[in-house]
Amino acid sequence: MLITNAEVRPGRNLHHDLLVALGVEIVGGESPAGQVMSIDEIAETQRVSRSVVREVLRVLASMGLVASTRGVGTVVLPSRSWNVFDPQVVRWRLASANRMGQLRSLAELRAAFEPEAAALAATRGEDAALGSLVGLAARLWVAGHSDGAEFIELDVAFHTMLLEASGNEMFASLAPAVSEILRGRLRHHLTPPLPADAALERHMALARAIQKREPDAARTSARQIVDQSILESKHLWEDPQ
Repeated sequence: MLITNAEVRPGRNLHHDLLVALGVEIVGGESPAGQVMSIDEIAETQRVSRSVVREVLRVLASMGLVASTRGVGTVVLPSRSWNVFDPQVVRWRLASANRMGQLRSLAELRAAFEPEAAALAATRGEDAALGSLVGLAARLWVAGHSDGAEFIELDVAFHTMLLEASGNEMFASLAPAVSEILRGRLRHHLTPPLPADAALERHMALARAIQKREPDAARTSARQIVDQSILESKHLWEDPQ
């Protein structure tokens, strides 16, 4: 069935552990579309109560990963039904055997919207926010030479602020998905431990272009950042071996 090697650990969060395990199996293709998920079998295999299983399945259903079908039970749905922007779904896809597909999809998505969000931020962003963006770029420079983990968290804050400064609520709503891909690239060793100086310089150039309200320059700098990210990772999904 679904998970055969899960370990019951003292004090573990049964709901969270089961949610993650089933989520990763579904998005990774180990539990394919159309598979019926037996509450009794999962409860027995995982040594959890049926109520925990039912609650986990309800959460998965809210993400579009499964659906309850009368007379059949809970069935795994195809990927076209998933809420692919849900941060947990992004995280699970990066933790699955299909992480390269997720990496490629999000890289292509960022290339499509981040440059335009940067141009809008240069046009619409509030002065205080744009000043903060420059400050973050300076902190990125320092962390980028010493602390990869801190750099990623600052990078998440930088790109989140950029999307919010665009003044477009739909761009801003993509920030959690972008945050997951930035953290996931480091977590799964899909990016260098520390960025190259060129990447740090591009972040600074982007922040300054936005602060100076130069949308064309901001768009160009954002495109360069995303293109560099794709260049660093492209070989992984083209030749995952």
